[in-house]
Amino acid sequence: MAVDRPRVVSLVPSLTEAVAMTLPGALVGATDWCSHPADLDVTRIGGTKNPALDQVLALAPDLVIANEEENRAPDLDVLRAAGLDVLVTEVRSVPQAFAELARVLGACGVPGRPRWLDEAEAAWDALPEPAERRTAVVPIWRRPWMVLGRDTFAGDVLARLGVDHRCTGHPDRYPRVPLEELRAAAPDLVVLPDEPYRFTADDGPEAFPGLPCALVSGRHLTWYGPSLAEAPGVLAEALRAARR
Repeated sequence: MAVDRPRVVSLVPSLTEAVAMTLPGALVGATDWCSHPADLDVTRIGGTKNPALDQVLALAPDLVIANEEENRAPDLDVLRAAGLDVLVTEVRSVPQAFAELARVLGACGVPGRPRWLDEAEAAWDALPEPAERRTAVVPIWRRPWMVLGRDTFAGDVLARLGVDHRCTGHPDRYPRVPLEELRAAAPDLVVLPDEPYRFTADDGPEAFPGLPCALVSGRHLTWYGPSLAEAPGVLAEALRAARR
């Protein structure tokens, strides 16, 4: 069956990877942070929070794909006012990620579900009940320290792997919490992703002396796209490595 290829601009790295893998040639623009696939050759239109809207308009896309968390509503309003079709996703859980990916790919003209999406969903469906549950704090930034709070996709990912983060009941989704409070929470471990802030073995663990720290792939923790298929195994291994 022939597949129509609308001209698509993606403002979300996860969705960029999903569309590029499923419908090569459909993307005409993507953000500077869209790093997968590595050989993606499209016009770069700035960041997720500060896209060059004039460049997006100049590309005359049939569809702009965005996310309610990653992209700013005023920017999307400008694109809509200019007559562009803007599809905004909301992803706060693993099941919601699969539903939204199917919606995006359908809007791009993909007939049916791609194989990688079925494989990713099967990988999460096959995940066994965790043998134990651990508590964690999950910083996503420092200077100031910010952590996962309520109602986040990454929090749901970790919960399915047996890790309950301490700030899941916080009124904010990404609260600023002083380092002293994070230490005082006495979690079983600290989960340090390499994005949006690039925590490394030299930049993160030293702030939490005496606590095991899991350095994890931010792409596997926070992206909803083809990386979802391998995320359970990749993250579980990183979490297993961090024990008292």
